[in-house]
Amino acid sequence: MPTSYVVPDRTGQSAVVTGANSGTGKEAARRLAAAGARVVMAVRTVAKGEQARAEILARHPHAQLEVRRVDLADLASVETFADGILADGTPLDLLVNNAGVMAPPTRLTTADGFELQLGSNYLGPFALTVRLLPALLAAPAPRVTTMSSGMANFGRIDFDDLQWERRRYNPNRSYAQSKLADLMLARHLADLAAERGWNLLSTAAHPGYTVTNLQTAGATLGRDKPERTVMLRLGLLLPKQQVEEGTEPLLYAATSPEATAGGYYGPGRRFGLVGPTATTRVTRRALDTGTNRRLWAESERLTGVALPAAVA
Repeated sequence: MPTSYVVPDRTGQSAVVTGANSGTGKEAARRLAAAGARVVMAVRTVAKGEQARAEILARHPHAQLEVRRVDLADLASVETFADGILADGTPLDLLVNNAGVMAPPTRLTTADGFELQLGSNYLGPFALTVRLLPALLAAPAPRVTTMSSGMANFGRIDFDDLQWERRRYNPNRSYAQSKLADLMLARHLADLAAERGWNLLSTAAHPGYTVTNLQTAGATLGRDKPERTVMLRLGLLLPKQQVEEGTEPLLYAATSPEATAGGYYGPGRRFGLVGPTATTRVTRRALDTGTNRRLWAESERLTGVALPAAVA
């Protein structure tokens, strides 16, 4: 796989990228639009989305970009956003589940009362993906690409305490659980597509150690300045790369003709933290189809969002 991935021509295709105002989401939106895609930049703060859109247009004046609001920590907002996409009446070729929060030092909750990392990083994207399936399955060769993390390798799904209500909250283990759940979502969606004969490719990616505001933004949630978490201190010692390189696994998973159903892609050098895109080993916890199916069912119960009748 090349060190500098070139996105194939996307002319005439449409994409939704969450968290497109900064970091890997903004870079993915930029490169998809530069390749000809019509990109909906799905962001929580519209002003930041418009600023990012202006910056991309300055580099690519012909880019087709639209900013729409979605708060993945609010299921009502997810429903409103998805309804808007469906109301457009056009097929959706690509959904990139990129947005997320990382390791807030104290246990916070979403608008629906979920633990923030599970809610924002997993349950919100789950609900968005399921609600957008009718638009995706109307496209000739749709894809859903979900951003996981190397931290998924350390994650465990605790079905007895998904929300960290009984255990003492641990920001890093909570983050790892949410990112393992993302990987399991990508795998189970691939299985569903195979079972039901959908021409939908579900893939996953992780950015290695990419310098974005993810590390510091999470650490400031609920306080005035970042807490010097173990992950932040460790990050000073680890090899890291810039956002252009760190977005390449996501773009590869989202657009490469070589990407496979349930495939997982990330940097291929130095502990999977940096380097050109390579196939990444899927942790055995995400290979258990029974557990993946159980998580999907539990996610339907928690969010109240199940496969639409039109596609079920």
